[in-house]
Amino acid sequence: MGGHTVTAHCPNPGAMLGLTESNAEVWLSRSDDPKRALRWTWELIQAGDHPAAGLVGINTARPNRIAEEAIAAAVVPELAGYDRIRREVRYGERSRVDLVLERGDERCFVEVKNVHMMREPGVAEFPDSVTARGTRHLRELATLAVSGVRAVVLFVAQRSDAHRFAVAGDIDPAFHTAAQAARIAGVEMLCYGCALSPQQIVLDRAMPVAV
Repeated sequence: MGGHTVTAHCPNPGAMLGLTESNAEVWLSRSDDPKRALRWTWELIQAGDHPAAGLVGINTARPNRIAEEAIAAAVVPELAGYDRIRREVRYGERSRVDLVLERGDERCFVEVKNVHMMREPGVAEFPDSVTARGTRHLRELATLAVSGVRAVVLFVAQRSDAHRFAVAGDIDPAFHTAAQAARIAGVEMLCYGCALSPQQIVLDRAMPVAV
């Protein structure tokens, strides 16, 4: 069967550890927007040849919408019961939170983090590289929590083979320290795994979180 070579945009600024092997099977999406420099976008990769391996979503732009749709559909019981969802709301010194959930005068700030790294079978980890921005988000969420505002970090593991989540403190000690401090301050930390196919990616299971 014939084929052709294309150049695709990689919407992922991280190190993508374990997801850059040659000859791996990948899935691309296509855009006909004439303003785009590249028509194709890399979306999925087959994680490996072992039986437990599955699809991994590498597009860091997807989790916010995946999370928003799941919250609106009450798939995340910890975040159910809110009447309104707002996106990209400014807070702190110079940050934007991904989602703000509202019910009357109540507000819940939700920061969504994309997770795709796995170094130990079944364990999804974040981050895969140093993230000063992520550390800043944790500190600002901690400030909100101390002031009495509900603050949540929702880790979205775009992997079908993940069963639990851990912070990769060896990769970014500052993020690890900030995560521990944020949890003590009252920031809630959730992780949900995804069911992935070339047609859709949806949250489908809660996973234990180790910080």
